[in-house]
Amino acid sequence: MAMVVIRSEDRGRTQIDWLDSRHTFSFGEYYDPKRMGFGPLRVVNEDRVAPGGGFPTHAHRDMEIISYVIEGGLQHKDSMGNGSVIRPGDVQHMSAGTGVRHSEFNASDTEPVHFLQIWVLPERDGATPGYNQKTFSAPEKSGRLRLVVSGDGRDGSIAINRDVDIYATILEPGEPVEHRVADGRARWVQVVRGSVTANGERLEAGDGAGTISEEDISIEAVEKAEVLLFDMRVSV
Repeated sequence: MAMVVIRSEDRGRTQIDWLDSRHTFSFGEYYDPKRMGFGPLRVVNEDRVAPGGGFPTHAHRDMEIISYVIEGGLQHKDSMGNGSVIRPGDVQHMSAGTGVRHSEFNASDTEPVHFLQIWVLPERDGATPGYNQKTFSAPEKSGRLRLVVSGDGRDGSIAINRDVDIYATILEPGEPVEHRVADGRARWVQVVRGSVTANGERLEAGDGAGTISEEDISIEAVEKAEVLLFDMRVSV
């Protein structure tokens, strides 16, 4: 399968007074039948929330929800009793399972918050809701693929209810990383910031690209970049 590329400027968009959200895949009022996700990866939203703004309490179920903060602080509260501020370097996971309610607000009254919200379909519906949050420092991600999320929690990563590995990396210009993949798995590259090539394809901040093939993934920074790499079992 050839690489599928979704350019930053071709994403869907939701824009209101306190929110500017870009949708890699169909979400909310943005609907494209050709963009319903990639493998078990269902949502990649790049959200910018104005000072004092945020998402009031709302419900989710049967979804693995991951937040990756790029700039600022995101205040989280949920019906499981969790409350925290998520900052750059933090990865937050909420397993909605049988049902959970939560809110997300900009933690600052003066500075915006910029983050990725990622949804992954669970292995099975009806799981017990859960929450986890961990910090992965910049040195841990510099020049290497640091596993931050996985289906089994190995190497200090956050465990989710799906056979999906998410790696984060920070690369200096000209710096490469490579990832070997097993047959029958999908890969998705999401550029958080900067510019890279992925298997020779130039990708800018906000761009995403995926493939289901036997080819390994080679990523090289054109300018300083931060990238997420998803390695996913396609079927359950």
